Amino acid sequence: MDVPSRIGFGERGDDEAGEGQRGFFGLLGTRTGKPRGDIAANLHTHEALLLLQNYEESGQGWFWSTDAKGRLTYITDSVARLMGRTTGTLLGTAFTDLFLPVDSHGERQRTLPFLLTRQSKFDKLPLRSAFEGDDRWWAISGRPQFDSGGKFTGYRGSGTDVTAQRRSAEDASRLALYDSLTGLANRFNISKKLDTTLAAFAQQQRSCAIMLIDLDRFKQVNDTLGHPAGDALLKQVAERLLKIVGDKEMVSRLGGDEFQIILPDIEDRGKLGDMAADIIASLSQPYSVEGSRCIIGASVGVAIAPFDGLSSDDLVRNADLALYAAKGNGRGRFSFYSSDLHTAAEDRRALEDDLCDALVRREMTLIYQPVVNSRSNMVSGVEALIRWAHPERGVISPAVFIPIAEEAGLIWKIGEWVLRTACEDAASWPGDMRVAVNVSPIQFANADLPKMVAKALAATGLAPGRLELEITESVFLGDTAETARMFKALKELGVRLALDDFGTGYSSLAYLQSAPFDKIKIDQSFVRDATIPGSRNAAIIAAIVALAEALEMETTAEGIESLDQLELIRKLNVSHVQGYVYSKAVPQAELLEHAEAGSWTIKPAGPARQRNDRFSLFRKVGAIHDNHRYAVVIRNLSATGAFIEGLLDVPVGTRFVIDFGEGQLVTATVRRSMKHQQGVEFEQTMVSDGNGGLCTRHRVSPYLIAAATQSTSALALPSFTTTSDWKAA
Repeated sequence: MDVPSRIGFGERGDDEAGEGQRGFFGLLGTRTGKPRGDIAANLHTHEALLLLQNYEESGQGWFWSTDAKGRLTYITDSVARLMGRTTGTLLGTAFTDLFLPVDSHGERQRTLPFLLTRQSKFDKLPLRSAFEGDDRWWAISGRPQFDSGGKFTGYRGSGTDVTAQRRSAEDASRLALYDSLTGLANRFNISKKLDTTLAAFAQQQRSCAIMLIDLDRFKQVNDTLGHPAGDALLKQVAERLLKIVGDKEMVSRLGGDEFQIILPDIEDRGKLGDMAADIIASLSQPYSVEGSRCIIGASVGVAIAPFDGLSSDDLVRNADLALYAAKGNGRGRFSFYSSDLHTAAEDRRALEDDLCDALVRREMTLIYQPVVNSRSNMVSGVEALIRWAHPERGVISPAVFIPIAEEAGLIWKIGEWVLRTACEDAASWPGDMRVAVNVSPIQFANADLPKMVAKALAATGLAPGRLELEITESVFLGDTAETARMFKALKELGVRLALDDFGTGYSSLAYLQSAPFDKIKIDQSFVRDATIPGSRNAAIIAAIVALAEALEMETTAEGIESLDQLELIRKLNVSHVQGYVYSKAVPQAELLEHAEAGSWTIKPAGPARQRNDRFSLFRKVGAIHDNHRYAVVIRNLSATGAFIEGLLDVPVGTRFVIDFGEGQLVTATVRRSMKHQQGVEFEQTMVSDGNGGLCTRHRVSPYLIAAATQSTSALALPSFTTTSDWKAA
């Protein structure tokens, strides 16, 4: 509300600085410019001023005035007190000092100093109080004043408190842009942010990665503990994500148990893989929700612009495809996008159709990997491993089809067949060698599991003590009474129980205290790096062994492949060993041959020291040398090198650029050459793709490739020379 123009404000006199501002309402005659003899006019003005005084006192608005230099000559006393000052201390100060600069709050409007300098009128200009402890917003209006000669004399104006409206608008804006449960950016907000980021980065030829995160087993929390517990869990998930990522504006909750992260200027897949692994490890740690202990997991899909898409739609779609691959390969892992995933998704759908009839067609078989006493080298038992001999695709690993079976609801049927067949085979073995069978969390959650086990034992005549059920820690999700009842029912049958994959993120001493396990299986991830200098894994294994011995449990170390690993495991007093250093899994017929000979003793054999994982494969790639590209096949791949075929008589020391496709280039040097086969060493090690494979840490940007194709010269690659001729095979 503006002060009526007939109420004048002159220069501040000495008598106007008194507390309560008597000058404004007390000196009516001198402030109105009217003769004192004009009683009617004075009464009219007096009434108007009383109305304005009542308006001020009601708190609905206030008035202010300045001189020509912008210094306060009047301000409502109650507002001065709200600002933590007195009227006397404010008079004579610059009016602009009452408010924070507009730019500090992101307001896009003409600033107050600009308007005052231009002597412009303004209405309802939103400004925030500059005084500490006064977090108010004011809508300020003002009119410039001029004397009879047209000279500028200052401003008169009014203000109203718009704090409530402002906060209401901010709350509405926050609801529109942020998730009300976690406080993270919502789907709309992050989508706009990704659009803006990619558009700007495309012009600047910069990279930007995104991660899509899906929580594993979150539905079980909602089902067992209720939705309020699920909401509390999501808040804790958001906190853990923020702790890793740091930038709150780049983390969003898309809805349900899905999250998205934007990571500008990161294309190093080594760093991205490490961050994804950290996220999975963090989110997989136990939660405390409403007095209950909850365990979930996470899967992560990663896509990077511009390599995996230029638009936000393409990038999100491809990250989602990578997430689908991560979940399909066993969950609790990450996956980078590659064009192969489109074919893999189609293959997965086809496999699901074929899997429905695999048992009927007798395509499933069991093989058995020996579990060996680490001291005597004698086989004490075996683990049953399922294989699927697909009529067209060949042997398919359970790591591929078991997740499909779980999603398709086929795992109970397949699990029942595995248990029955394993018991039947074991019953035919001479002696008392045990057989271990894996039980999925889905099977464990089924109340009919004890009946199924009892039925298999009765039908085959296998002694219960020779059957060992391997159970992962994820069955302890809610730590409920049902879990305890299941353990009790299984132990009453007389079977043995083993805690599988111990130490992979869900470990709790409470499990070992309450669950009646006979054995702890130490996950191979601890064994794999235990012999590396500086690794703490050996100390962790030693602690697990000590705990198991105190609880009178056996221990089995999985994945032992080298002799130095076996030596360490023996020193740490692990009672049993399972791995290629003793034997791969064998079919029933071969197992019978060994068992019928009496005690089955295996002499350990393998490489003296641990080496990088090697992947056998048949992959066509390009080998670039002296601006020539040759088609070669990779037969064997590790993080540090490869075994290739397709070139003849290549001298040792020759350098190539191996083109894996999709911008993946790595410089390699020939270290061994045997006619049409070469062993090459990579200049830069490859990194994990999160799904058991390898990929290059960096890729050649599409921007660079596009620039190179427009140039008269080929893509800039290292130049090589050789001392002899060689040719394509």
